[in-house]
Amino acid sequence: MDRDFSKISNAEIRNKLAIDINVDPYKIPIEELDPGHPSLFEHNKFYPYFERLRKEDPVHYCDSKMWGPYWSVTKFSDIKYVDSNHELFSSDINNGGIRMGGRPVQKGQEQGMFHLPMFIMQDPPVHDDQRGVVSPAFTPAKVQELKKLIQERASKILDSLPLDQEFNWVREVSVELTGQMLATLFGIPQEDRHKLIHWSDTVENIGNPDVFETPEQGFQELWKCFEYFDSVWKERKASNKPGTDLISTLAHGESTKNMPPNEFLGNMLLLIVGGNDTTRNSISGGVLALNEHPEEFKKLLRDPTLVTKMVPEIIRWQTPVAHMCRTAMQDVKLGDKKIVAGDKVVMWYVSGNRDENAIDRANEFIIDRDNPRQHLSFGFGIHRCVGLRLAEMQLTVLWEEILKRFSAIELVSSPRYLRSNFIKGITHLPVKVRTKS
Repeated sequence: MDRDFSKISNAEIRNKLAIDINVDPYKIPIEELDPGHPSLFEHNKFYPYFERLRKEDPVHYCDSKMWGPYWSVTKFSDIKYVDSNHELFSSDINNGGIRMGGRPVQKGQEQGMFHLPMFIMQDPPVHDDQRGVVSPAFTPAKVQELKKLIQERASKILDSLPLDQEFNWVREVSVELTGQMLATLFGIPQEDRHKLIHWSDTVENIGNPDVFETPEQGFQELWKCFEYFDSVWKERKASNKPGTDLISTLAHGESTKNMPPNEFLGNMLLLIVGGNDTTRNSISGGVLALNEHPEEFKKLLRDPTLVTKMVPEIIRWQTPVAHMCRTAMQDVKLGDKKIVAGDKVVMWYVSGNRDENAIDRANEFIIDRDNPRQHLSFGFGIHRCVGLRLAEMQLTVLWEEILKRFSAIELVSSPRYLRSNFIKGITHLPVKVRTKS
């Protein structure tokens, strides 16, 4: 089957590649096991697939109808090895990039609107140079400077919530806090934060027929993001006194100031998705996890100082980025398999974070673990998440403020999940909050 779906409708793609999400993965011939279908993530049915692969075939070859051939890497140690060896395993967009379905760009091939380079999809030296421009904004000292602002915003958001009435935690809390922080980092008006959320959502919904008729429609929507930030960029580039916001930093950075439009858009989307989707889904995932594990919430109420250990456990448990891809640059043995140069390799963080050979009682949510930062959610090596400290700060402050106000955040009905195997997202989390007596 031709896997270039850019010119056909998302509904046709869904119909062509539909699967039975209720089938027992242990009854599927293992050579046919494809854990990457987005329907499995939309319906939260993927964990048994990875459980079987970790046990029976931890480096697993799949010739997927949807994504093309790829290797699933599902064990903690193997994922860490791939992530830490960027010379063996490339992230470069021209080699196929970091997402499933990405293919190498052939010499002389027209790249078009779907080609959006960003520094996470570059290898050194370009990656290191561009990442170096933005990384000073996320040092421990810079993040600490934001703590008071985060506390003020978290307090205002929580104080505005209706008591004993149902609402969507994702929209009212998770999205709101992260959207406000993104607007601050970019130095744009707070009233424009909803545009950032919309573009972040668009990235993960490009293939969703409930949102866009075709993938091309979604990409056209993303170019509105370019138009918005292009005017901001030009204004700040012309300034003789550069600000400290990320747009000013990029506009004056030696390795970023002359980016072509598609690369500029790519890096803006990277910062938007990285700053919004990951943190917001950890915020939502923490509420869901504590509802699913009420004894852990009682433990937290008895000892609120456990927040600092609970936050990395939430990030492990949720694993907001489900996978990252690499392309093998030479033949390499991984486990008992030979991966050939040019092969697509998928690091399933969402599987590695449940690997009991690496994490004690990995399939349990435990808020007072001895080593809670033993997880894969931020990646390893040169691509380790640049904003990890800010993510942990936002979650820590928010939970500290929650515990000052509420005795419970009760799940009212089942959550709804994002149709994506890249961002492990929660789109709807209906809850009621109970005030402390």
